[in-house]
Amino acid sequence: MDLGPHASFILASYGLCVLTVLVLFAWVFLDKAAQDKALSELAAQGVKRAQPKKERS
Repeated sequence: MDLGPHASFILASYGLCVLTVLVLFAWVFLDKAAQDKALSELAAQGVKRAQPKKERS
């Protein structure tokens, strides 16, 4: 496969895109772990999640 004279730019662009997506996946994974930990700590303290108020009909 010949990418022509711009092969290095094309490959660097694809590499940067892949790296960006991997960093975003890692960020989401780590943030979810932090949120789960915070929720479990609050649950251990007895804090409950708010429930939406029921409408009276």
